[in-house]
Amino acid sequence: MGELEKLRKEIDEIDNQILELLNKRAHVVIEIAHIKRNKNAKFYSPEREREILERLTSLNKGPFPNDTLKVIYREILSASLSLEEPLKVACLGPLATFTHLAALRHFGSSALFVPAESIKGVFDVVESKRAEFGVVPIENSNEGVISYTLDMFMDYDLKVSAEVMLEITHNLLSKSGDKTKIKKVYSFSPATAQCRRWIASNLPGIPIVEATSTARAAELAAQDDEASAIASELAAKLYNLNFVEKNIEDSKHNFTRFLVISKKFPSKTGRDKTSIMFSIKDKPGALYDILSPFKKSKINLTKIESRPSKRKAWEYIFFVDMEGHIDDKKVRKALDNMKDSCLYLKILGSYPHGGF
Repeated sequence: MGELEKLRKEIDEIDNQILELLNKRAHVVIEIAHIKRNKNAKFYSPEREREILERLTSLNKGPFPNDTLKVIYREILSASLSLEEPLKVACLGPLATFTHLAALRHFGSSALFVPAESIKGVFDVVESKRAEFGVVPIENSNEGVISYTLDMFMDYDLKVSAEVMLEITHNLLSKSGDKTKIKKVYSFSPATAQCRRWIASNLPGIPIVEATSTARAAELAAQDDEASAIASELAAKLYNLNFVEKNIEDSKHNFTRFLVISKKFPSKTGRDKTSIMFSIKDKPGALYDILSPFKKSKINLTKIESRPSKRKAWEYIFFVDMEGHIDDKKVRKALDNMKDSCLYLKILGSYPHGGF
C-alpha cells in the first residue's frame, strides 16, 4: 500500500501541474482575445485549432491514445474560445439530437448551441447571423443522402466549412422501460428508416408517430406513460427516460455524415474535399461530358448522387464530392470546363476530410 500511496501522490502532483498550466494557458488566451478585439479580428480560427491538434498528435509518443488526446484538447480549445467569445452553433433541436451530438464532437461542449425545429431552421439561423455555424445531416451509410438538406443548399447561399462523421446507435426509450406498456412510438423519420426491421419484428401493429427530431421524440415520450421514443443515450439522460431496448438499429455499422455550414469555407489544408451541386441539359452523353474534365485532371470523385430537382419535370440535381480544394488549379480548371454544359452549378464548399 505504501507504493500505491506514493504513486497516487505523484498523480496528484501531476494533476496540480496540469491545472496550473491550463489556467496559465487561459490567461494567454484572454490576452489574445484583447488583441483580436482591438484589431477587430475574428475570434474563431478553425485552421489554428486544426494546426494545434495535428501538431500535438504528431508529437505524442504514447501510451496516451491520440483519439482521446484529440477529445480532451477539443474541450480545452472549446473552453478557451468561450473565454474570448462564446461560439454560437445552430443544430436540430431540442438538445440531445444526433445533430447536437455531432456539433458537440466538432465544437466542444463550451460552444453555445442554438436549437432549431427543423433543418430549414438551422439554415435560417445561420443565414440571419444568429449563429456563426450550423450542423445538418447530409447522408446516412444505410439510407443514403438526406434530400431535404440538399434542397436547402439550393435555397440558401451558405457554404460547407467542415464535415463530421458520427456512429449512430438508436435506443427504444420510455418512462417505465416496460415494452408491454407501449401503445405508440415517437420517432424521427430517418431514425424510423434505420430501425425498420427491428420495429416490424418487435413492435408489430404499434403506430409510429412522426416527430421533428429524435430529441423531440424523447421529449414527447417523457410526457406520456404509454409512449416510447427512438432516440440517443444522451436523450435518455436529458429527459429522464428508461431503456426498453438498446442498439435497435438494423445495421450495426450505422454512420451519419453531418456538414458544418457557415458564410465562408476554410483555406487549403492539403487534405481537402470539395462539394458541388449541378444540373445538366437533357441530351445524350450530357453526364459523360460533365464528368470528363475531372478524369482529364485526374480528380477523384468520391461521391456522386442524383435526385429530382422538384423544379422541373425530369430535371435532376447531382451532388458530387471530389478530392481537392477549390483553390487547387486542377479543381478550378475542371469546374471552369464543366460550366458551359450545366444548367445550374453551385460550389457548396471546400473543407478538410472528416477527422479533426
